[in-house]
Order: sequence, then C-alpha cells, then structure tokens
Amino acid sequence: MEQRQLGKTGPRVSALGLGCMGMSGMYGPSERGESIATIHAALDAGINLIDTGDFYGSGHNEALIGEALKGTKRDAAVISVKFGALRDPAGGWGGYDARPAAIKNFLAYSLQRLGVDYVDIYRPARLDPNVPIEETIGGIADLVKAGYVRHIGLSEVGSETIRRAAAVHPIADLQIEYSLISRGIEDTILDTCRALGIGVTAYGVLSRGLISGHWQASQNLAGSDFRAHSPRFQGENAERNLKLVDALRRIAEAKNVSVAQIAIAWVAAQGQDIVPLIGARRRERLTEALGSLGVALSADDLAAIEQAVPKGAAAGDRYAAAQMAHLDSEKSHG
Repeated sequence: MEQRQLGKTGPRVSALGLGCMGMSGMYGPSERGESIATIHAALDAGINLIDTGDFYGSGHNEALIGEALKGTKRDAAVISVKFGALRDPAGGWGGYDARPAAIKNFLAYSLQRLGVDYVDIYRPARLDPNVPIEETIGGIADLVKAGYVRHIGLSEVGSETIRRAAAVHPIADLQIEYSLISRGIEDTILDTCRALGIGVTAYGVLSRGLISGHWQASQNLAGSDFRAHSPRFQGENAERNLKLVDALRRIAEAKNVSVAQIAIAWVAAQGQDIVPLIGARRRERLTEALGSLGVALSADDLAAIEQAVPKGAAAGDRYAAAQMAHLDSEKSHG
C-alpha cells in the first residue's frame, strides 16, 4: 500500500483511508458483522487510516471500531476522531460544543469506546460559533501534551480559521468534502493548507454514492438516511447529477475501470497531500475502491474528466440549508 505524509507534522498514512460513518446508520441500515469484516479487510489491504466521529450513531461507530481492532496492535491503525456535534436520544442534532472542558469529556468517552489509550488525530467536527478556534485548539493541545492525542486536525473550516488554528498548534490535516462535484476547496482553502503544510483528508469523494455509478434515482431513501434530506439527491437535481455520472461512465469504460474507481482516482491525483476517505460499508465496495489505486490518469484523461464534469456542474447544495449554515468552509473564502 502506497503511503502519504499527512501534512508536515502529521502521521504517515495509507493512500486511501476508511471512513466508517455509514456503518452506524447514517445511510440506512448496515450489518454489524459485515462492517467489522470490512474494517478487517481494509487493515489486511494496508489501509491504516480509520476515520470516525464520536457522534456517529451516538457512540455506536467508535464501539464498532473498538470491537474490530481488538487483538490488533495499537499502531496498526491511525484513528481519526471528530467531536463536538451534540445529539439527543431520538437521534436529533443539537448544535456544537468545542469548549476545552467539553473536549476532555468527549475524549474520555471516545478512548473508552475505542478501547485505546490515545487517539492519533482529534478534530472538532465543525467550528463552534460560540468558542474561538484558538480556545478549542488550545484545549486539544493540552491533551497532546498529556499524551491522549497525537495530532490535531480540523474539519470543514475556511482559510481564516485554518490560519488562526495553525498559529496555536501544528495542524496535521483538514478534513473536508472534495469530489468531482464538490470543489469549493479549490478556491482558496487548498492553497491555504499547502502554504501552511497541512494535509487534506477528502471525504465524500463519491458524493455519498451519488457519483459511485451504483446509485439510481429510483432508490427509496429512508428518513434516517442522510441522502433523503440532501438537495443533490432530490428530483430534478438528482436527474441532472446522474447525467454527469453517465458522462463519467463513458470515460471509465474506455479505461476499463468503474465510475467509482475513476472518481476516487481523480481526487487522489489532485496532489500527494490529499488522502481520499472511502465510505465502504461492505467488502465488495472496499475491493472496488482499492482498485482505484491502480488507475493512472494521464493529462488527456484529466482533461476529458474536466469536460465531462466541469467545476460547478452539480445541481443542488451538498447539505440542506440548515447544515450549510454550520459550514465555516462555505462562508470563509479569505
């Protein structure tokens, strides 16, 4: 497995990471045994970056990963955890909390559920509008000094916030949505990260399955499935976006690879400092994603992909309006 350095100060990680959110009901039901088998298959294939959030399934995801990692050497996995999103017993969302006192509390529970004594990368899921980023990063930095956290990351923040955070403590990576149809990072955020030596872990590289080549508009999305509320999956937006997938499929077929493989390879080709996170819930999807590592894209291929799916071609925002409002990355273009 090819490895990539995550920023100037971060760990060395596999060229693909495994994003585990979908194993905890965010995209409808998932099967526990298959989820654990998928994590094991990822580790066996050389994937060491395992990404989660303490609020995925309200702790379910961390407990699942903890179970999967039992009996493996601790350093076999680079565990990346997002924190700060508040949940209620009905599964609803209640804003964000990134105060230093809350951070210590969140981490204590994460370590217990994961069955580890430190987390490799710890990051606020979103910018807390009520807490200066300097205080949040300072709180995590205290946990780095105490040995409970190895590296600090960020998620979905804009250039100004990135610079302010990096002034407090070295930042390993920014986790942010990046795909052929979500390219906002290219405006200023990617340049800011590169200037500061911060890596990028790209999630949503298949836009939650929309550009995987497997999703169809006829699929029923349950109310608990994130995509049931995502503008890109609704009505005419979905139809327009699936036309982009058809254009991409023609390029993929000419190279004898799948749509998902070419979409993942495109993200990986945008720089050695970018690591795509694959949200595979089943081994067959993991195997397909691993095949993207063998897809070499020439300058002609990249030009053809750009023509098929031009920047800004997607119909609909990547989140519903209420969630978009929480994205510092969408507000800040400085």
